[in-house]
Amino acid sequence: MLSKAETMRNKIVSTADDLFYRQGFNHTSFSDISKAVGISRGNFYYHFKTKDDILAAVIESRKSGIAGMLGTWTATIPEPKDRLIQFVDMIIGHEENIKKYGCPVGSVCTELIKLKNINYSDATEMICLFRDWLVEQFEYLDYSTEKSEHLAMHILTCTQGISLMGQAFKDSAYIIREADDLKDWIVKQ
Repeated sequence: MLSKAETMRNKIVSTADDLFYRQGFNHTSFSDISKAVGISRGNFYYHFKTKDDILAAVIESRKSGIAGMLGTWTATIPEPKDRLIQFVDMIIGHEENIKKYGCPVGSVCTELIKLKNINYSDATEMICLFRDWLVEQFEYLDYSTEKSEHLAMHILTCTQGISLMGQAFKDSAYIIREADDLKDWIVKQ
């Protein structure tokens, strides 16, 4: 059982994660987070001293969630192609959020690069988790490591592009259509 302090810290991280996604890291203040959580700024500082500290906790939480999700897919979906399709299916069902805010991973990485934020390399590790997992799936399909790396980057590029264009044009149908086309491409591999 989590202590009261751990529970509050987790609530702050979860709330900050949502606000960073919807508003952007740069446009989210301590006040925004403390107000959304329902605690005073003084109590907030007990858990986190800086916004970068919160961001680091958000990134660690996301990386843990990504690793857990990918591990579950590997353990429960027998065929590598079906696991690759599951990866693309992350877009479908989330197209409304993607249309409004973009990809949760890609958008934070892009923003942190522009801000030259100290947490940029940690954020990039989220993409690396996906890339490394995708490479494994292609290796399971008997592609060479070099070809698997190429194909993994292709899928990452496509999903990020779909998210970006879906957000730019506010078009859910586009997101679904392009994701379906990418899944058809996977089946042919």
